[in-house]
Amino acid sequence: MTRVQHLLINILRWFDSDVSSDHIDTRSRAFNAIRVLPFIGLHLACFLVLLTGYSPFAVGFAVAFFLVRMFAITGFYHRYFAHKSFKTSRPAQFVFAILGASAAQRGPLWWAAHHRHHHQHSDTPEDLHSPHQGGFWWSHVGWFTCDAGFAMDERRVRDWLKYPELRFINRFDSLVPAAAAVAIYLTGEALAAWAPGLGTNGLQLLVWGFIISTVALFHATVSINSLSHVWGKRRFDTPDDSRNNFWLALITLGEGWHNNHHRWPLSVRQGFRWYEIDLTFYGLWLLSRLGIIWDLNPIPAHIREETQARDELRRRH
Repeated sequence: MTRVQHLLINILRWFDSDVSSDHIDTRSRAFNAIRVLPFIGLHLACFLVLLTGYSPFAVGFAVAFFLVRMFAITGFYHRYFAHKSFKTSRPAQFVFAILGASAAQRGPLWWAAHHRHHHQHSDTPEDLHSPHQGGFWWSHVGWFTCDAGFAMDERRVRDWLKYPELRFINRFDSLVPAAAAVAIYLTGEALAAWAPGLGTNGLQLLVWGFIISTVALFHATVSINSLSHVWGKRRFDTPDDSRNNFWLALITLGEGWHNNHHRWPLSVRQGFRWYEIDLTFYGLWLLSRLGIIWDLNPIPAHIREETQARDELRRRH
């Protein structure tokens, strides 16, 4: 492949992740500068806040969109698509796949495939984003910039490939966040004309509501890769170095109870004790009461007993 071909293919992958998928080096951990230019540009665009300033409405919108999409990532990309810890209808599955895709963290099948690989090889040399193998920055963001991180092993998500709508979202993974950005900009322009008292406009709402919110969401999500395997407490002696961390649980709506999760990944609830705040589980419980999801996988009795026994042992020492 010539340099020009390599350049064009990586540009086309900004729009279609299946372009020349048979020629991706799934073992390469080299930085792919061309492919990740949009990712870099999104971070640099945060500095536009110096031009737009802020308004309470724009900041509030950013926080709200952060929380909605974090729930879609933790509740559906993670607990549903990766671990199938509950069931839902095909329309609801599609809606939450769209919400998750708006976070610009690739498609649901790609996300699930990489996460399933992580659980099989956690903290071993085969784990692409382990801080014990590549250090903090690699586990936080470096793995995302290489071809090994871009590739998706379809064998790990055969259960989802039967849904053409999910394959479409996964293939054109930039389409949803791009549409969300346009919609937010137009909303800001409409508010500037119809509700000027809110003090916002299209560019300001785009910067806060999409750009800053999306960047913050990305770094909060990947903090589970970079921090939850080095910072916190270990209740269970899992084969990896996963840890529970209250602060990470707060910013990720419950994902910080990572040692719990690695002990029993199939549970829809990751906070195993009543005081372990798991906002994603509370949201999923509410959806189950509304009939939108069902068959939530509980924490098994033997895991509850083990949790209590280990907590009692720790108190004694």
